[in-house]
Amino acid sequence: MSFLTLALLIFGLCYLLIMTERLHKTIVALFGAAVMISLGVVSQEEAFYSHEFGVDYNVVFLLIGMMVIVNIVRETGLFEVLAIWAAQRADAKPFRLLVLLAVLTAALSAMLDNVTTVLLMAPVTLAITKRLELNPIPFLMTEALASNIGGTATLVGDPPNIMIASKAELSYLDFLLMLGPIVLIIMVLFLTVLWVIFGRTMTVAPHLREAVLLLSSRQAVPDEAFLRRCLILLVIVNVAFCFHSLVHLEPATIALLGASLFMVIGHARRNHEDAEELTYLAEVEWKTIFFFIGLFILVGGLVKVGVIRYLADQLVSVTRGNLAGTTMTVLWGSAVLSAVVDNIPYVAAMNPLIVDLARSLHPEITDYATLVHQADIIPLWWALALGACLGGNGTIIGASANVVIVDLARKAGYRITFWQFFKYGFPVMLGSVALSAMYLWVLFLR
Repeated sequence: MSFLTLALLIFGLCYLLIMTERLHKTIVALFGAAVMISLGVVSQEEAFYSHEFGVDYNVVFLLIGMMVIVNIVRETGLFEVLAIWAAQRADAKPFRLLVLLAVLTAALSAMLDNVTTVLLMAPVTLAITKRLELNPIPFLMTEALASNIGGTATLVGDPPNIMIASKAELSYLDFLLMLGPIVLIIMVLFLTVLWVIFGRTMTVAPHLREAVLLLSSRQAVPDEAFLRRCLILLVIVNVAFCFHSLVHLEPATIALLGASLFMVIGHARRNHEDAEELTYLAEVEWKTIFFFIGLFILVGGLVKVGVIRYLADQLVSVTRGNLAGTTMTVLWGSAVLSAVVDNIPYVAAMNPLIVDLARSLHPEITDYATLVHQADIIPLWWALALGACLGGNGTIIGASANVVIVDLARKAGYRITFWQFFKYGFPVMLGSVALSAMYLWVLFLR
């Protein structure tokens, strides 16, 4: 059996298992990666040290750093304070509260990441809606959709963006300046849709509103000095992300530096025995980290045997090198496929395809950074980012944040069905991708 057949068989079986969720995706990815190495599709040296075929450690360490930071910020009570502030700012009126929570979720997803944000916002939302005796399902679905929209705006907001930034050598500021404007436009459309759907149907009893308005946000903050220190450090980390190219540091390095400083101030707050256990590191989502490691090796096998290059050549032949056709194909294809399958493995497969597409179009260019920044390649990276991130809103399984929200709702006794989510999410996805298509056309294709 040829290496080409082996690589296709291993990747196909792993992808099928990830889609069906018969086994945990981390087990599948690690096992598939181990089989790739064991059968010689990629060597161990290539898997661990090759930039082209192996693990992308920029992505891995950026995720680890951000997970540590978020776990420490969670202890400050900041997210609970923001939720209470939103409820009181909305005068405990249901639709105003829905809008504020959506905006808050989108903003936090841009600064942190969408999965972490919904993990922290959903329990607070459940508590507030319970006090107001409101159905939490519209709030939770809105937060899932808003998290995917907001996370599209920055490098750290959604895992696919982290992967794209590393492969395309794009900076935090590149993402913010390019995708920030269209995300703001999409959020306005999204909030308008929310008004049409929920604006006149949400009501709450006056005595319940009064009870929420009397809540004190101070009670959610166990240590105000610790909160202030974390807020200052969080601002510094995000500013450093914006200007990382000027200080010649990669986002992964900034995230690790930030995480280390957060652990220092966390250590000072906790007693010595707890700090010695390094619980901040224990709380990292290591399942996600190892899933990425396995996934990079799996995709590296496809790259090495030429599968990705073949697909890139076919894309060129179908669109005949037409920039508009290729960009729209990547955008809409990414959106539809990301609605059907998780967008993380999809982007892992698409990243090298765009690189090989660049090589097909520009065989004379040997410098990697110059190659992936060509005028006819840059729009494809943004099309991939917009399609993969916004396409995740199409179905429950389209993005990790959706799965998390549905699971938290189920644990609280509320069932969100596939079709219930689809009814709201898919139209939002179509509208947001259509706006993205117009945005890319105006910027690059007209």
